[in-house]
Amino acid sequence: MDISLFDYELPPELIAQEPAEPRDSSRLLVLDRVSGAREDRRFGELAELLRPGDCLVANRSRVIPARLLGVTESGEHPVELLLLRPVATDRWEALVRPGRRCRVGARLDLAGGAARARVVGEGRAGSRVVAFEGPWLVRELLERHGLPPLPPYIARHDAPKPEDRERYQTVYARDDGSVAAPTAGLHFTPELLARLGAAVHYLTLHVGPGTFRPLRAERVEAHRMEAEPVEIPETTARAIGLAKRDGRRVIAIGTTTTRALEWAAGDDGSVRGGAGEADLFIRPGHRFRIVDALVTNFHLPRSSLLVLVSAFAGRAVVLEAYRHAVASGYRFYSYGDAMLIH
Repeated sequence: MDISLFDYELPPELIAQEPAEPRDSSRLLVLDRVSGAREDRRFGELAELLRPGDCLVANRSRVIPARLLGVTESGEHPVELLLLRPVATDRWEALVRPGRRCRVGARLDLAGGAARARVVGEGRAGSRVVAFEGPWLVRELLERHGLPPLPPYIARHDAPKPEDRERYQTVYARDDGSVAAPTAGLHFTPELLARLGAAVHYLTLHVGPGTFRPLRAERVEAHRMEAEPVEIPETTARAIGLAKRDGRRVIAIGTTTTRALEWAAGDDGSVRGGAGEADLFIRPGHRFRIVDALVTNFHLPRSSLLVLVSAFAGRAVVLEAYRHAVASGYRFYSYGDAMLIH
């Protein structure tokens, strides 16, 4: 399939710059993937849309304040690091900007002189390996001086508000490791979770840059997902297996949860528990073995996330729903509104 089939027109003013307050006041477009029927609701009404016995599964990965700003050793040129994952105690794989200033051997002053680092190697997909110097533990450095990794389509990307540290995070986030939020979960409040009347189970998939990078291949089939760490507790795997056995719906909160579950799926409706590296690229033609319904935000054109949603509900149905959302003034992307696809 040509990637241009997953394009759509979006007025820039519909890209959400601020999150809804309270979280569950965001809008919810309910989409029947069989008939294409749509209903405009509020996210706080989600409990009314669930069935007895529904099994909800959410990603509890926590976004780390992964962005560090700095300058080259000479002080002449600004640089930015997005730390992706540790490769040793004092070494991290990072995306760097601009790459020409951060070649192997480059020395950097970070966070207003609070830390120093040296580029010591090449990583995957254009990343670098950076070695940190000085008294800081890298995690402590990030907590003190790191910025939340807001997407670049949010205008204050380079100067996040203090409240973005909490708001670009789900209320149930627990396990550090993501460099982008699993955004479908941003709409939940503790009060809404308590009202759901359905069992909520958790897994962890740490969101890396591969999730939010645009597809660069002209043919969808040529794209390869970067592997991301995933852990599915045995209790979650058992709960999903029981739900499938009993004919109850499994509802994935977000595309990252969907990928984790389908990656770990058995042909018999079971899910294997444990840890691994999920590299499944879900595209049209995928047979969904676990997920029966999906809560998700509105995604960028030509993205792996839009391709996944189209695989679940059908490309024509999804793009027609997106056209309705644009005409109805829904808010798009990370801080935007949501869909329930069933």
